[in-house]
Amino acid sequence: MFKEKALLITGGTGTFGNAVLRRFLNTEIGEIRIFSRDEKKQDDLRKEYNNNKLKFYIGDVRNPDSVRDAVQGVDFIFHAAALKQVPSCEFFPLEALRTNALGTHNVLSQATIAGVKRVVVLSTDKAVYPINAMGISKAMMEKIAVAQSRVSGERTVINVTRYGNVMASRGSVIPLFIKLMQEKKPITITDPNMTRFMMTIDDAVDLVLYAFTNGQPGDTFVQKAPSATIGTLAQALKKLLKSDVPVSIIGTRHGEKLYESLLTREELAVAEDLGGYYRVPADNRDLNYAAYFSEGREEVSLKEDYNSHNVQLEDVDGMCELLLKLDCVQDALNGKIISV
Repeated sequence: MFKEKALLITGGTGTFGNAVLRRFLNTEIGEIRIFSRDEKKQDDLRKEYNNNKLKFYIGDVRNPDSVRDAVQGVDFIFHAAALKQVPSCEFFPLEALRTNALGTHNVLSQATIAGVKRVVVLSTDKAVYPINAMGISKAMMEKIAVAQSRVSGERTVINVTRYGNVMASRGSVIPLFIKLMQEKKPITITDPNMTRFMMTIDDAVDLVLYAFTNGQPGDTFVQKAPSATIGTLAQALKKLLKSDVPVSIIGTRHGEKLYESLLTREELAVAEDLGGYYRVPADNRDLNYAAYFSEGREEVSLKEDYNSHNVQLEDVDGMCELLLKLDCVQDALNGKIISV
């Protein structure tokens, strides 16, 4: 499917972009374009991979002109550019809106104009019942993607993927916990009862590829994933690294949720269970209000939303098995000092 094709990754210098490069760069793909604002990280990638298939575009999704130039001749787009730090977005919500929502509009509009065949937009659990600025901006991003899919249809197929915590991604707690243990400092936890879905970055790439392969215009895809409390995560890391540092409870941060939700109960009413994934089709009703009020629609699910509190939680041993899949954990077990 990717043979001799051109793939653009927005925000491509981040954790997701690096994972896609590891997965695809040495296949028969024709070209991978990295689009981001960070020239230093682009230069690091250029030197690390030293591959002629890899092309770099300095630009910002907020600027439609730079997006327009980057999408020319592209077959597919993975849209990963975003502001992701919850506290930062709380203090600067307009910046989150500009990047996450309006930036997505720019990417999708330019992709449609350029005749890009498929676009997969990466979203987050925080877009489900959003309580913080980051989640609100991502929820708007999803609405923009589905709305654009109604316009572009089969010409440019647009799909959304939604996932929660990616273990050991940039800014996540696992490298921080390891670093604190290596420095013999207390592990700082906001709330030990807080739960998070536990996905590897390879799981996130698999989800995007599943949506890419199976999606119809406007579909949203969610991957089923194990869950654990932050307290269990900390205990598992301490067990693996044979650390006896204390745990310090510091309280929740600005806009932080107790648990992650990946599907609303309303979405569960229409979702298709595909085994390892859920597919939520686009709501393609028009502005004929009889469809909303006179005729109605399917009943809302009586179930709870699909969240990290109401699925089976991993215990310490189960969490240890998941953690052993991570490079940073293997590096720490081999004595390497972990940086954050």
